[in-house]
Amino acid sequence: MGSQHVMETIRLATWIDAPVERCFLLSLSIDLHVASARSTREKAIAGVTSGLIGEGESVTFRGRHFGLPLKHTSRVETLRPYSYFRDVMVSGVFRHFEHDHYFAAMDDGTRMRDEIRFHAPWGPPGIKGLTRRRLIAFLIKRNDEIKRVAESEEWRKYLDSSMESRIATIVGKQAAERKSSSLVSGVHPIALPRTPHA
Repeated sequence: MGSQHVMETIRLATWIDAPVERCFLLSLSIDLHVASARSTREKAIAGVTSGLIGEGESVTFRGRHFGLPLKHTSRVETLRPYSYFRDVMVSGVFRHFEHDHYFAAMDDGTRMRDEIRFHAPWGPPGIKGLTRRRLIAFLIKRNDEIKRVAESEEWRKYLDSSMESRIATIVGKQAAERKSSSLVSGVHPIALPRTPHA
């Protein structure tokens, strides 16, 4: 009985030959997520349905998994540009689901790490194993798409100059929360990542 409530963990690392800022922003893109999930016919149907998702915001995806039409609503609980964010399931088929995203600038590129912790939706061990394998395959496909887009000029399709003020607002809000003193008087805009020189 107790084994049904064991938390499963998936850890993956992806190397991307692109600036950390670009990789971070692309990972927040609802449009890129939907593009990477074509095989499951995933669509964003509620909450933030296009562009970048921010801290405290949620999105509901609907797609076909295990041959069933399923919905998954997650909320971005924590966001620290350009190193980390966490999204947590609000409603869906899992008993528990949270996804930590880590980004580190290394050797002129980015190491992107994912850690997912979840309680499988159904009890039998065979189904649990299948759920784990499907999640890993889904995550690898998503990361491969982020890598492909980030390393080409296609990233411009998902990120534009309006993202600059959006991230600056997020950073400013977080700074204001950390230091409510007059020391934080304003927010400097963060420039979008430029194409690396060849």
